[in-house]
Amino acid sequence: AAVALRGGAWRHDDGGDPGGLYAGATLRARVTEVTDGDTVAVALEDGHSERVRYIGVDTPESNPHEPIQCFGPEAKAANERLVGGRQVVLVVGAEARDDYGRLLAYVHRPATRGAGFFVNAALVRRGFARTLTIAPNDERAPLLRRLESAAGRAGRGLWGVCGT
Repeated sequence: AAVALRGGAWRHDDGGDPGGLYAGATLRARVTEVTDGDTVAVALEDGHSERVRYIGVDTPESNPHEPIQCFGPEAKAANERLVGGRQVVLVVGAEARDDYGRLLAYVHRPATRGAGFFVNAALVRRGFARTLTIAPNDERAPLLRRLESAAGRAGRGLWGVCGT
């Protein structure tokens, strides 16, 4: 039976939910496919697969079935360099799933030495993504807005190429 939690997040009491999904859950996974600049497929430690949409960011489209947007292929390539085939830590949002059933998460590369690496922020800071704030998944919005503003002022990435 599903149990509703705050912000529309949920988990299953019967063990059928991969990773014990709930708001704020921390899940370890390996990226198996980079779909585009803000979406990946992962294999969770428990063997379940998930599609993950990064919280707080939006990258230009690079899907060949849709019109490819300015800087979309570059955003996908940047995401591939950051997480392709790597171990990641997912922090599930207050709202755990989007309308397409994708897991909504902040994505981190675990620390090997020193601090870990916040992938969502790196994409914005380097100009591969814009911010996209959708409540209740807005905990990191102030940080991401500051990074977007700095990237725009510096003309990094899409800000210097796409006339945005």
